Amino acid sequence: MSYSLIQLAPGAYDLLLNGEVVGSVVRSSSFQPYTWTAELLEDLPPARRPAPFTEIEHIFASLKELCDWLGNVQMETGRDADPHSQIVQ
Repeated sequence: MSYSLIQLAPGAYDLLLNGEVVGSVVRSSSFQPYTWTAELLEDLPPARRPAPFTEIEHIFASLKELCDWLGNVQMETGRDADPHSQIVQ
């Protein structure tokens, strides 16, 4: 399983799993201290949630902490992302 984050705007990302959008990552506010939330799009039963999700939503103190939790994450900023291309892992 391989996660990717594609930046949509400052503080907002699509969360992709193996090239498919499965959730979002957003920053809580414009003021520090920030919190970051990873949220699945579907309210799946626990047995069907992709690892490491144990809940629909998880909150982190930093984007780095969130990325470490997801594992080896590929990140693309808005300038790098091509909405018509697929992420190849």
